[in-house]
Amino acid sequence: MWLRPEEVLVAHALWATERANPFFLLQRRRGHGKGGGLTGLLVGTLDVVLDSSARVAPFRILHQTQDSQVYWTVACGSSRKEITKHWEWLEHNLLQTLSIFDSEDDITTFVKGKIHGIIAEENKNIQPQGDEDPGKFKEAELKMRKQFGMPKGEQLVNYYSCSFWKGRVPRQGWLYLTVNHLCFYSFLLGKEVSLVVQWVDVTRLEKNATLLFPESIRVNTRDQELFFSMFLNIGETHRLMEQLATLAMRQLLDSEGFLQDKALPRPSRPHRNISALKRDLDARAKNECYRAAFRLPRDERLDGHTGCTLWTPFDKLHIPGQMFLSNNYICFASQEEDACRVIIPLREVTIVEKADSSSVLPSPLSISTKSKMTFLFANLKDRDFLVQRISDFLQKTPTKQPSGCLGERKISMADPAPESSSALPEMLDKPTSPTSSPGGCQRFCIQDAPTASQGLLRLFQRNTSVEVLGAKGAKERMKEESWNIHFFEYGRGMCMYRTAKMRELVLKGIPESLRGELWLLFSGAWNEMVTHPGYYAELVEKSTGKSSLATEEIERDLHRSMPEHPAFQNELGIAALRRVLTAYAFRNPTIGYCQAMNIVTSVLLLYGSEEEAFWLLVALCERMLPDYYNTRVVGALVDQGIFEELTRELLPQLSEKTQELGVISSISLSWFLTLFLSVMPFESAVVIVDCFFYEGIKVILQVALAILDANVEQLLSCSDEGEAMTVLGRYLDNVVNKQSLSPPIPHLHALLTSGDDPPAEVDIFELLKVSYEKFSSLRADDLEQMRFKQRLKVIQSLEDTAKRSMVRAIPGDVGFSFEELEDLYMVFKTKHLASQYWGSSRVAAGRRDPSLPYLEQYRIDASQFQDLFASLTPWACGSHTPVLAGRMFRLLDENKDSLINFKEFVTGMSGMYHGDLTEKLKVLYKLHLPPALSSEEAESALEATQYFTQDSSSQASPLASVLDLFLPWEAQGQSQRRSGAGNEDVQEKGEKGTSPPDYRHYLRMWAKEKEVQKETIKDLPKMSQEQFIELCKTLYNMFSEDAMEQDLYHAIATVASLLLSIGEVGKKFSGQAGRKPRDSASEGEEPPAPDRHQEPPLPAAQDAQAQAGGDTRPGKVPQESQVVGEGGCGEGQGSPSQLLSDDETKDDMSTSSYSVVSTGSLQCEDLADDTVLVGGAATTRCGGTVDADWCISFEQVLASILTESVLVNFFEKRVDIGLKVKDQKKVERQFSTSSDHEPLEVSG
Repeated sequence: MWLRPEEVLVAHALWATERANPFFLLQRRRGHGKGGGLTGLLVGTLDVVLDSSARVAPFRILHQTQDSQVYWTVACGSSRKEITKHWEWLEHNLLQTLSIFDSEDDITTFVKGKIHGIIAEENKNIQPQGDEDPGKFKEAELKMRKQFGMPKGEQLVNYYSCSFWKGRVPRQGWLYLTVNHLCFYSFLLGKEVSLVVQWVDVTRLEKNATLLFPESIRVNTRDQELFFSMFLNIGETHRLMEQLATLAMRQLLDSEGFLQDKALPRPSRPHRNISALKRDLDARAKNECYRAAFRLPRDERLDGHTGCTLWTPFDKLHIPGQMFLSNNYICFASQEEDACRVIIPLREVTIVEKADSSSVLPSPLSISTKSKMTFLFANLKDRDFLVQRISDFLQKTPTKQPSGCLGERKISMADPAPESSSALPEMLDKPTSPTSSPGGCQRFCIQDAPTASQGLLRLFQRNTSVEVLGAKGAKERMKEESWNIHFFEYGRGMCMYRTAKMRELVLKGIPESLRGELWLLFSGAWNEMVTHPGYYAELVEKSTGKSSLATEEIERDLHRSMPEHPAFQNELGIAALRRVLTAYAFRNPTIGYCQAMNIVTSVLLLYGSEEEAFWLLVALCERMLPDYYNTRVVGALVDQGIFEELTRELLPQLSEKTQELGVISSISLSWFLTLFLSVMPFESAVVIVDCFFYEGIKVILQVALAILDANVEQLLSCSDEGEAMTVLGRYLDNVVNKQSLSPPIPHLHALLTSGDDPPAEVDIFELLKVSYEKFSSLRADDLEQMRFKQRLKVIQSLEDTAKRSMVRAIPGDVGFSFEELEDLYMVFKTKHLASQYWGSSRVAAGRRDPSLPYLEQYRIDASQFQDLFASLTPWACGSHTPVLAGRMFRLLDENKDSLINFKEFVTGMSGMYHGDLTEKLKVLYKLHLPPALSSEEAESALEATQYFTQDSSSQASPLASVLDLFLPWEAQGQSQRRSGAGNEDVQEKGEKGTSPPDYRHYLRMWAKEKEVQKETIKDLPKMSQEQFIELCKTLYNMFSEDAMEQDLYHAIATVASLLLSIGEVGKKFSGQAGRKPRDSASEGEEPPAPDRHQEPPLPAAQDAQAQAGGDTRPGKVPQESQVVGEGGCGEGQGSPSQLLSDDETKDDMSTSSYSVVSTGSLQCEDLADDTVLVGGAATTRCGGTVDADWCISFEQVLASILTESVLVNFFEKRVDIGLKVKDQKKVERQFSTSSDHEPLEVSG
């Protein structure tokens, strides 16, 4: 490529000049190409360590003048061919012109101007595509693709200089992090290391420091352990590797491939080594942290953040912290954790104004909201720009007031609507029926239901006065008063100040009248509800009456949802629960419905309306408990792993015992999935839910650790898992809430496990207090780090389980060992994932549906199968292999969806590798019959037939007289067998009509139907002439690279001659049978069904004319008939195999193997006189009839091949598929052919 001219002071250091003229030098990098000696090794090492561009472009052209010591680069090239092209252009177009100039300065100026002009002309037609990466980074991406043979679809994210520890020796080189792979390359004094690891194969990734590996990054896969160290910025590298590994795990979990964000703002000063992809990933990481910190919707994107102070009126202080601005929110977080946090939705903002600056309050900014609150920010660095950004976002914010506000909710909380209370008795009168239709109670407007405006708890709560409740009622009133005072000081609603004081109030208990409101605010569900008015009602309407797997599961679990609570002992509560769960399953079909969602949702419905419960469920499933409720409950398993890790760290004396008993993994999953609601009394568990909505998963982990800590002594004395589960179960049953206004609801588990001496009661508030005192050291950042580590472990464990399940689902008769099947599965899965990496022509092939059975989750299309077939098949056919692969794919694709699963793939491989000669030949035979043989291939075979037989003459076969003696007897025997079978059927029917029914007979029939019918050679259809031609083509290509090539060609020529003769005689016999009167034929005997590419047989007169060489039908091209030539099958002389091989040479342009055939076993000079013909009246594509009478059976093919021992040995030869799989894994990451060094190590 042409380069913008740059100065080179030392032209000959590390470069060797190959061509020169008065004005230009063509140079090659020392050490590139063959030879080079010690100098070449040193230069190669320097290029790798210093990341020189000479690794990509080892050739260059310099401009020089005679008296100047300065050189100018004008072009570079990755190959000699490319650089020679540029050199020749310079010689032809510039040399004569430059010789005219007198001044050397003028020559240099002219050359530089000319090169700049060429570059400008080349770039004129190139359209800029999105965010262009810097030049240095593009060069690194080019090196990566060349070194590791990656396609253009593989995007480089960033690259780092580091050392890879090979044994105890560090190898300095370059680490390339792409979207789907981790690659490393090092070349030191002739020693080369090349590594390629897929992110989906990573099982462990952590930053650690040991004596052996100082501050290194450890990367584990299933079969190796890699250490990288000596990074300039190890923190940044590790974070990026974590992000890429997380993307890969997400891909394994739900097939979400990486999509670059095209809407990112462009930086004003792009860094020369930072790619757009790296900026995209950095922005994603910041967005995720921002959304998690302030519980914002998933589509919220951070625009920027700046340091500032916030005036807090409750304690009269300016608190330092960070202001965050996004498209819909302004948020503030103090530097000191829990000091203050504010969320201001832009839809609530009324005034944004710049106040006057002073020495006490520099650059202040005042923001007022609709709730009469004013926030005063100060010490803003770029206040004017910030105000402009806020103004821009405010203009895009919808001005329409969303329906519903917290003020309205307060009213509905305090006083139930009169229409709701009047409607309640009517609803309660309806009997509860577990068999009621799921859509029966949904066919009315959702606003008509009492649950549309208030929670079920208020509808079913007895109107008991405070005096009757006594101390409990007074305590509840005190809580409400405390919260009202707090609201007065700190604000109420989404814009309130969230401080440590609020956490204290939450820990003391949220009053029942405020619980639903605060859950909505703490979880962020309120934001989504007010910005999507009417969304829930639309979902209910759309999902009404729709049936799916999710709705069936929901219907089964409806009556298991808190059956002890009166709200769910009647149709009103059941109907509301049904609507909410069905609406969510309709909104998010990826999750649909998972067990435990019903328990959580039923509690949400107690404290909020249906719409509020729906949005709380959205917040739980999609943000607060990610991946908890998918098909494999991955999120819960991840947090369970964190719980076990924390137990080892904080309760070491109990850790060994719990691992020995296995109690944590068996009992704690329900703790996480239901937030203790299924294992604790309801009035106690709901207090934990209060804290969970405020603090997140940290609270669940703290309480779980506190429960183990409280039972340490009893657990240590347990002898088995059952005893330990009983101890924990009885403890949880006796966790009570003495402040609850509702009468205690007996917990179902408590009724089943209560003993003679129940343990002492545990107050829930005391349990929470202990959990915060002992285990409050958990931080959100640490938990996210632990979640990443556990997610790798859990997902890879699930993948291993899926692999074992997939392998076990394969029938035992495939012939492959368990290890071979696992290897095949990994190769198959890798090929499936490649369609997600680098795009696929079919979306279905690149998508994986985890809800499908294991065998259907990974599927590949025809092009992917073709690649695997070419590398794994024992029947290599050279250039004919893709054709054979296509036929095998069509044969295996039984449901015709153009995709095959792993079981079908293994079946195809097994047919070629295992079984006896007959089974392998059956597979080969079926590959040349429909549906494997497509109509286009059959047409090409007809053209070949017509090409071979245009000049042939009609002769009788000398073998006909011999074979005629056998064929009629065989046909007669078949007809007798058929008629005999028919008579037996009639006899059986007669007997059954007179005798009583034999039930054992029906049982035997059903047993036979259930048995897998083994296909026999009698079941295979006969092969027509064009299909036989395709079979011969395949066999000729199959033998081209075998050691016994000559003998195999000779044998197949003999077999083909024999089979063609048999087919010709069969045609003659069928012609005689066709001339018999139709009524004399046996009724039970039918002519063989013609192939779909053939026309019905000719009538007798036309058949005779066709045999005589004419076709009298109008519009047809007369063709001469074809018969077997003289010489029969003796030594292959005059056999059609030679003709087929010549045709194959014409079609496939591969003459090497066929030249041997034509000069060896086949006689070329006999071609004109002794032509062997391929039956019937052949046709051209545009007209003529196909000879439907010419056919051969599989038995005839098998018998013919058995006469040649060399063919039998070829098909019975054992091939080790393990070696093929190893080679395939290497081919998956094929190294560039232009590399001068062979890789020492390749992974993945």
